[in-house]
Amino acid sequence: MSTVSVADARNHLSEVIARSQNEAVFIERRGHRAAVVVSPDQYERMMEALEDAEDVAAFDDAMAEEGPNIPWAQVKADLGWV
Repeated sequence: MSTVSVADARNHLSEVIARSQNEAVFIERRGHRAAVVVSPDQYERMMEALEDAEDVAAFDDAMAEEGPNIPWAQVKADLGWV
């Protein structure tokens, strides 16, 4: 990871984009992180990982719910899969 100021990012945007293909580039304003530039591939991997984590959390929540279980055969029949 590397860090550049807003002014440097503005003046050297093509270099920031090129660097972001290999590492995340943090952009700082007044010494505080204001943004991060990542490659499209990295962004897609992060979004997929987030979606996977959300799916796991939703599954855990569903398993924690109380109530009667529905047999798999009934689920398939309700969906018209049999």
